[in-house]
Amino acid sequence: MLEPSIDKLQEKIKSKYTLVTLSSRRARQLTVTKDLQIENPKSYKNVGKALEEIEAGKLHLAK
Repeated sequence: MLEPSIDKLQEKIKSKYTLVTLSSRRARQLTVTKDLQIENPKSYKNVGKALEEIEAGKLHLAK
């Protein structure tokens, strides 16, 4: 099962396309910087960590 769930993530960001774009950009950034905004992530992959940051409210879409 995917954690965090897509339903919880879509409460933060409505568009699935935007969610995928934001998480992939953040995952690439994490590959370079290793600077997490959350403590003790459940995921070991960068995309999962980025999704956890979105769920925690630490990562927002710039307008």
